[in-house]
Amino acid sequence: MRNIPPITKNLLIINILVFFATQVLALRGMDLASLFGLHFFMASDFRVYQLVTYMFLHAGFMHLLFNMFALWMFGCVIENVWGPRRFLLYYMVCGIGAGVMQELAQFVSFYFMVSAQEPVVGFFDLFRVGGMLSGQLNLWTTIGASGAVYAILLAFGMLFPNERMFIFPLPVPVKAKWLVMFYVLIELWSALGSRGDGVAHMAHLGGMLFGFLLIRYWRGRQYTFHGSDGGNGFFDRLKHNFEKRKSRDSVTMHVEKGGAKETDWEYNARKKAEQEEVDRILDKIRKSGYDSLTKEEKKKLFDNSNND
Repeated sequence: MRNIPPITKNLLIINILVFFATQVLALRGMDLASLFGLHFFMASDFRVYQLVTYMFLHAGFMHLLFNMFALWMFGCVIENVWGPRRFLLYYMVCGIGAGVMQELAQFVSFYFMVSAQEPVVGFFDLFRVGGMLSGQLNLWTTIGASGAVYAILLAFGMLFPNERMFIFPLPVPVKAKWLVMFYVLIELWSALGSRGDGVAHMAHLGGMLFGFLLIRYWRGRQYTFHGSDGGNGFFDRLKHNFEKRKSRDSVTMHVEKGGAKETDWEYNARKKAEQEEVDRILDKIRKSGYDSLTKEEKKKLFDNSNND
């Protein structure tokens, strides 16, 4: 847990604590999902704050496990790249956006349900019928962090599109961009063809949609909270740490590995060559991805980027 960045760590802790609180309070007759889950906006139990609270509730242990595993796996990387402020804002905006999309999907479902009984139904008639059925509509409740988690998966795919990942049961690695596109198609197909399966597919797609729009907005505004935009900040910070180390070393005794002293000219020439090599490696990462590096290039990059 010490190596998990702060926002990801706290989100994991909060979700786990809320899950266990839900189980304990259920034994006492208190249903947290009914109070804090996201109800359809025409339901009598709907509250605006549920657009936030629903993200921290889960239907069962496996639901929690899959979401928290994905949050840990991809959230750590994205938070380290963006920093805690930007990551938290992204997570919350996408989670709320996923809830809004789920509300819209439920509204469409409600329209088809009413129109099936009365083919000619007006827009305002829907709200009149919704008021009459507000008690029954409380059954339409959405819980889970999946919308925000899918948005994090999208962010990873957009920031590191060529990063290769092993996905069970495939025997070969898959690039992150293809994995994200696969999930989008699966969720879209499920949203259109699988009704009544108990999964909020539109919330998943909504989280990814809001994530895509937010990342595009940040890139257009070149707006950052931590490091450089677009994922390259992670590698830019490696370069920055190397430059800091070079500056620190420049005030020490110039000594070669064998123990012989270097002249200023020899020292500066060696440092310049090292810097050019690091720049070449970073350029290679930006063009072809981290996996394109040789073992020696990876070792040189991280050896020179260590910072005390």
